Amino acid sequence: MTPVLSPNTQAILLLTAPLIAGRGTASSDLLSPGEYKRLARHLREIQRQPSDLLSPDAAEILRACQPVIDESRLQKLLGRGFLLSQVIERWQARAIWVVSRADAEYPRRLKTRLREDAPAVLYGCGDMALLETGGLAVVGSRHVDDALIDYTMAVGRLAARAGRTLVSGGAKGIDQAAMRGALEGGGKVCGVLADSLEKTTMNREHRNLLLDGQLVLISPYDPSAGFNVGNAMQRNKLIYALADTSLVVSSDLNKGGTWAGAVEQLDKLKFVPVFIRSTGESSAGLDGLRKKGALPWPNPQDVDSFEDVFNVAMPTPTASPQVGFALFSNEEPTSADAKPTAPVPPDTAPAPQAASEPSAPVDVVSDAQPPAEALEEPPPVTPEAVAPIDEAKESLQPESTPAEALFAAVRAAIQQLLSAPMKDAEVAAALDVSNAQAKAWLQRLVDEGVLEKQKKPAGYIVKQKRLFE
Repeated sequence: MTPVLSPNTQAILLLTAPLIAGRGTASSDLLSPGEYKRLARHLREIQRQPSDLLSPDAAEILRACQPVIDESRLQKLLGRGFLLSQVIERWQARAIWVVSRADAEYPRRLKTRLREDAPAVLYGCGDMALLETGGLAVVGSRHVDDALIDYTMAVGRLAARAGRTLVSGGAKGIDQAAMRGALEGGGKVCGVLADSLEKTTMNREHRNLLLDGQLVLISPYDPSAGFNVGNAMQRNKLIYALADTSLVVSSDLNKGGTWAGAVEQLDKLKFVPVFIRSTGESSAGLDGLRKKGALPWPNPQDVDSFEDVFNVAMPTPTASPQVGFALFSNEEPTSADAKPTAPVPPDTAPAPQAASEPSAPVDVVSDAQPPAEALEEPPPVTPEAVAPIDEAKESLQPESTPAEALFAAVRAAIQQLLSAPMKDAEVAAALDVSNAQAKAWLQRLVDEGVLEKQKKPAGYIVKQKRLFE
């Protein structure tokens, strides 16, 4: 546990965190991940760090940030010091620690792989050192039969026997089965939660495991935050980023968080090899992932054959325009996010070398400054980054303006996202944009006849083509 929050982390919490105490509600003026990324980049450019916003000369620095974020908005957020002290006391009473990207303790795998798109703040409980051990990520659907639960628990037990950490998302179904199998086998487990961190850490079943160093639970979302579809989808990349290899036990086709997270790994991020279950009854989702390059799980039965899984080479990743859905943010993506200026260490096992950390706890990533020529290049818009939809293909004409090309990519991303109903706030969270921007995009797609807004369950969904329509 981190008993005292660093000044940088305090500033970042004030700017980005809802600071939910009890039944309180979150501020609507919080900086979105994209907005905070812009602010952090601007602070680096003027050779400042987040904690300087709380210093005696903060007024001058806030004025210097006016071109990026409104000064009065920053002042309002930074003025929540009393509320911050209340929630810190609440977290410490529950052994919940907090680290930010500005801290040396922040997981190096996330900082190395996700770079500027690593969560600004991580909340957690348990042994933070487990986050640096890699291991096997196991993901899958929430609603599965007993046979798949037994299969997944066996995988977890084998990981424990091999001394490999198991990484999963803590959701019911496959996630919890994998974690339970590993824990019952005496293994180590990292759970990356999308919601309810505080409630989960207080569970009697988990408490001793957390205190004994067998389990660590983390979340990029407030410990009191409830379930949100967008948050659940966004946290998938953290599961893969913390692991050395991965196994998808079950998945729907073209919908759901498991599918989206696996496709993101296969098509864009390429942090780790993606295996799919190869025994028992197959599914359209697993077949779809195999066609995208997922590997059949070799079904290891002993420690030696299990270790062979970790020796499978990962194809060299191609440069991707942005991590996750941030490409479609209204927060100007720049080539600094796509083109690292320093070579990235091998992803398989980032060495925990203290010498490579900055001497001062500044909110930086290793490639914070792009080369001058890179800044002059417009960010590439690549609709291939998202599974193409027929309508999106039709709209992407060579003669289209940059605005039309961008919205075509937005249209394709939203169509992929809305295979199941989502509210505008959930879409905003999934795409890392403001609620107002998400509403504008959704309304435009409703006007185009691409989406429809339904009442039960409430939300937007892709409009189904009807016979003779």
